[in-house]
Amino acid sequence: MLKRMSAKKGLEFLRAVSSYMTKTNGYDRCLQQLKMVSGGDGKCTAEFKVAEEHLNRAGGLHGGYTATIVDVVTTYALMTKENCLPGVSVDIHVTYLKGAREGDDVVIDANTIRAGRNLAFLECELRHKKDNSIIARGQHTKYIGTGKAKE
Repeated sequence: MLKRMSAKKGLEFLRAVSSYMTKTNGYDRCLQQLKMVSGGDGKCTAEFKVAEEHLNRAGGLHGGYTATIVDVVTTYALMTKENCLPGVSVDIHVTYLKGAREGDDVVIDANTIRAGRNLAFLECELRHKKDNSIIARGQHTKYIGTGKAKE
C-alpha cells in the first residue's frame, strides 16, 4: 500500500497511512481518533480530543499515549519526505510540561529536522488547541538506512 502511495506525500498520503495503520487488531488501533490536519515536505500536523481511553488513573493524558503520539506523528512527518521510509526507532525522548484532561483538544506538530543516509532526526510538540500551551515536547531519532553493507 505504501509503495502505491509514494507519489502522494501530502495530506492525502497521511490520511491514507493513518487509516491503514489504525484498521488493525494491534496496538496502532489506539490512534483511531488521531485526525491528520496537514502535512508534506517532512511535516505533519494532527489533532485529537482526549477521551477516556487516553487517561491515566489520575484522570490526565497518559504519558505512554503521549510517547506513542510522538513516535507515530514524527514517523508520519518523515514519510512525507521524498525517498524516506518509516525506519525503526533508535531513541525517543519526551518532556512532559503540562497536563491534559478528558475533552481537551490537542494539536500535534511534527517536523523532520534532518533525514540523512542512515538516521533521521525529528521533533514534535503537543499543544492545547484552546490556548496553544505546550503539553509535551518530543525528540525522535530513527534508523532509516538500507541495511546494505558499504563496499
